[in-house]
Amino acid sequence: LHGTRGRLPLPGFLYTAPVREQGNIYKPNNKMMADELSEKAVHDVHTKEIDLVNRDPKHLNDDVVKIDFEDVIAEPEGTHSFDGIWKASFTTFTVTKYWFYRLLSAIFGIPMALIWGIYFAILSFLHIWAVVPCIRSYLIEIQCISRVYSICIHTFCDPLFEAIGKVFSSIRATVRKEI
Repeated sequence: LHGTRGRLPLPGFLYTAPVREQGNIYKPNNKMMADELSEKAVHDVHTKEIDLVNRDPKHLNDDVVKIDFEDVIAEPEGTHSFDGIWKASFTTFTVTKYWFYRLLSAIFGIPMALIWGIYFAILSFLHIWAVVPCIRSYLIEIQCISRVYSICIHTFCDPLFEAIGKVFSSIRATVRKEI
């Protein structure tokens, strides 16, 4: 009864037909499998949670936009303004940069997200439906051409090079050193 999992085979057959214990993947009869499928269907990349604290998890802008007051304005030794002016300048720069970025994000963030979403959708569409099929088509066609090219090389060049090799194979060169 090897491979029958304790079931007797039907008369005239050597083994029983395999039966999935979890059921069909489209109509699961196993509650655990049904729950897993429904959880997978609910989890979607478009509705994933975003991190409101770490908004650059892949560190795309580490080297670009981390600009502070000290990176832009500096007074060398011996040329200092009044301490109050320096503090006010620092505060003005920092607050202006912070709030103006927020204002620009509020005004242009959603339209720019829309534009970039459309752009990357078009880019993905072209890559999936135009670029990859063209490359695959080219590779298929070039494979056919390479076979014809290989046949031509073997037909015409191989005998020629073999004959030239035989002609030059009878040439012997010796080097003598005369004193």
